[in-house]
Amino acid sequence: MAVLKLIPCLVLFALFSFDLGVAHPGRGFGWRSNVPFGRTFSSGLYPQFYQFSCPQADEIVMTVLEKAIARNPRMAASLLRLHFHDCFVQGCDASILLDDSATITSEKNAVPNKNSIKGFEVIDEIKSRLEQACPQVVSCADVLALAARGSTILSGGPSWELPLGRRDSRTASLNGANTNIPAPNSTIQNLLTMFQRKGLNEEDLVSLSGGHTIGVARCTTFKQRLYNQNGNNQPDETLERSYYYGLRSICPPTGGDNNISPLDFASPARFDNTYFKLILWGKGLLTSDQVLLTGNVGKTNELVRAYAEDESVFFEQFANSMVNMGNIQPLTGTNGEIRKNCHLIN
Repeated sequence: MAVLKLIPCLVLFALFSFDLGVAHPGRGFGWRSNVPFGRTFSSGLYPQFYQFSCPQADEIVMTVLEKAIARNPRMAASLLRLHFHDCFVQGCDASILLDDSATITSEKNAVPNKNSIKGFEVIDEIKSRLEQACPQVVSCADVLALAARGSTILSGGPSWELPLGRRDSRTASLNGANTNIPAPNSTIQNLLTMFQRKGLNEEDLVSLSGGHTIGVARCTTFKQRLYNQNGNNQPDETLERSYYYGLRSICPPTGGDNNISPLDFASPARFDNTYFKLILWGKGLLTSDQVLLTGNVGKTNELVRAYAEDESVFFEQFANSMVNMGNIQPLTGTNGEIRKNCHLIN
């Protein structure tokens, strides 16, 4: 998902501040959740995994996140997107965090990630504090999952009971990162196929795309829609006209590739359902956003309307879908390792 931006490619976080006091519902959502989503957790993960080995883990994560997002409001969407880009490549195993080495070709160099994914310094700070409190207990993969949930909460979005116990990979896949992360110009069929390959369904696709309620995208990810959508030097006819002309002022035909635009210009720093309302009005920024309504495949358009109409329905499904995504091929038991440094294998 351009994240979560959760998420298609090249999603950052909007350059807007917000009131953490309003967005943050308070502590107490660590190992137990007040969110009434009955669920049987799979893949060997469970929410109480660190209850005795590192009971302060979630508190440490949230303390770092609060300060990081206050310093740089773009960080929430960046961290949500990191988790998405990690899980879609050989599972939720923190492979995206590995740097180049003699044995590793980093996923950071993949087209969807290069000069785009951010937030590594926040993950490093969280990991450093966890290592001080609970040495070699909490995995980098779980740090990514906890940071994604915390970022959602701090932006005004839902909480969820988060299964934990992932371990870290000793490998990365540059090819996987280049082929498994949905592109911002994806068709609806491409999106459905890529999600289905990960065991995710239409509800997961549409709700996780709603992660674009926070964040921005670079001009290069939507320029095609403005000037040459179908190879005929014409704009995407599904773009609402006034929105189209506004985007042209931000994203010229040549140059300006790194100029940014909010994915949800109405409430770009608030996690809400406005993203879906904008899609109904022809104001989805990326092709992969708008085709959720116009693709005419399956029931994605019905889901867009349902989430636009009732924010609580969207929040509940987003929470469920984040758990589903977090269950993609985790390493558990004796597989993988618990990295001391998230950038390097032990």
